[in-house]
Amino acid sequence: MPNVPRYRQIAEHYLQAIRAEALQPGDRLPSLRELMQLHGVSLSTALQVCRLLESDGWAEARERSGYFVTRPRRLKIVPMDEPATDRAPDPAQFVGIHEKVSSFVTQRRAHAVHLNLSTARGAPALYPAEAMRNAVTRALRQHPELLTQATPSRERTPFREAVAQRAVRVGMALSPEEVLPTHGCIEALNLALRAVAQPGDTVAVESPTFYGLLQVLETLGMRALEIPTSPQTGLSIDALELAIGAYRDIKAVVVVPHLQNPLGSVMPDAHKARLAALCEQHGIALIEDDTYSELLDAPAPARALKSFDRSGNVIHCASLHKVLAPGLRLGWIHAGRWHARVEMLKYAQSRSNEALAQWAAGGFMASGAYDRHLKQLRASLRTQRERTAEAVAQHFPPGTRLNLPPGGLQLWVELPGQLSSAAVFDAALREHILVAPGTLFSNTTRCDHYVRINCGLPWTPALEAGLRRLGEIVCSQHAAGPARAAA
Repeated sequence: MPNVPRYRQIAEHYLQAIRAEALQPGDRLPSLRELMQLHGVSLSTALQVCRLLESDGWAEARERSGYFVTRPRRLKIVPMDEPATDRAPDPAQFVGIHEKVSSFVTQRRAHAVHLNLSTARGAPALYPAEAMRNAVTRALRQHPELLTQATPSRERTPFREAVAQRAVRVGMALSPEEVLPTHGCIEALNLALRAVAQPGDTVAVESPTFYGLLQVLETLGMRALEIPTSPQTGLSIDALELAIGAYRDIKAVVVVPHLQNPLGSVMPDAHKARLAALCEQHGIALIEDDTYSELLDAPAPARALKSFDRSGNVIHCASLHKVLAPGLRLGWIHAGRWHARVEMLKYAQSRSNEALAQWAAGGFMASGAYDRHLKQLRASLRTQRERTAEAVAQHFPPGTRLNLPPGGLQLWVELPGQLSSAAVFDAALREHILVAPGTLFSNTTRCDHYVRINCGLPWTPALEAGLRRLGEIVCSQHAAGPARAAA
């Protein structure tokens, strides 16, 4: 870096150490004298290093103590408002979602995408490919019949045992026989909904929610009733109570209590307990999508919503798709009092999952390597989320809002001035950048000025340039005005 001032080179050295978490918030940085000796620079240069880190928010000066690492001050960006929860949901939201999703997929396939910010999963490099490959080889070596012998539906596999064992950490007590493997969480949700509701029934969901769930409900002929959801604490239980009073045919509630997609909200334990009790009181099945909890930055595992269940009224669904092996499509369901029904529906729908994935994944999950992987994955995602949020704050126009979630794979960004996310999607796609427009995440128009941005990509100059260009596109659309941008 011959053209970069020496003090900036040294500051970048320490910044890389902070981002790699070799230096943690609260750690003391070298003193001015130590910087001079370590790097062979003058007092003036050493002071410039510390002042640059301080001005960028990575260090703070403490009187008579020196400089200490601090979490960077977020560039000024306003958090999102809480949703209104004092009125029953509008029945107009029962319209379908398939047309929106089909249009999104068709447009995506018609363009070459150089930067895909639309997904909610990590890059392949974030997952333990070599370790999983070894786990598959080991499983086949120990059990060569796995590829040539059908899997009994009730076989006690290492995967079922590992899931049951890890469930204890989040407050659930279940036997391996109660863990029913599925083809990802999406099949688990399909089975849960089919077990508790019929075509024409109403199912309460978070708003916004993952568009895949809206597709499932439409495919099953069920009606999605959207409940306002806080970007901080998740589904509004007050609003759900109003909805229960207004709609007598609600058969189920589907929630993502930890790192909700797309908001990133985390439901407090008190809310989980209240929600479980409310649904039990009204005879409404409660379906928990727990796909993201292993990505939560927290000192201890978060209690599952299922752990507050007292009557088998909560159905717990999860998968390894986001946390370990996206290519396996391996999930599971613990169906409570609907276990026998779900077991038969699974048999009719897709038969048993293949055994090889269960033996390989189960063996890895039972080892200490799984928790080491999760710790490293959470650290990588935390850095990527923070840097992505900084890029949004720096490059998007004033009035942009977001909440930085305590974990997970995405940011939910509110565009200023009711700017059309469809217009941003179209303009970005023309420049080979793909984002997920907010129109996908609701049957109503309330999310049309939001976009979901993936944080699962490792930080590179190309990613930084892409986010900068996306910000320029949003600024251009914003300057054009809502009428022209939506045209």
